[in-house]
Amino acid sequence: MSDANNIILYVKDVEASVRFYAGTLELETLHAEPGFALMALPSGLNLGLWKRDAVAPAATSEVGGSEIGFQVDDTGTVDEIFGVWSDRGVDIALSPTTLGFGRSFVGRDPDGHRLRVYARPGVV
Repeated sequence: MSDANNIILYVKDVEASVRFYAGTLELETLHAEPGFALMALPSGLNLGLWKRDAVAPAATSEVGGSEIGFQVDDTGTVDEIFGVWSDRGVDIALSPTTLGFGRSFVGRDPDGHRLRVYARPGVV
């Protein structure tokens, strides 16, 4: 079996989600067609955005029941990215907070998918 290389999110409006991820995470679109887009994450993983009502088999999951984590080098970077996302109007579910696994904050995309930016404990 090969390594996982895609995360797929089911979205209401693919074009709005592409604009969000291009603007917020500065992602490049690798492929786009009606109802689907594939974007490149810096890690080499791809992010697929699939129109929710076109998914086969039909999607039954609730939005917000999981999240995508983005580890950064230090707590200062967490706070810096929080400021950038706030300035860009990203819906913030959790402001920067220190938890057991480190400092993090959570933003939400237009569909409510959770995006956690974090730095591990002890990294200032």
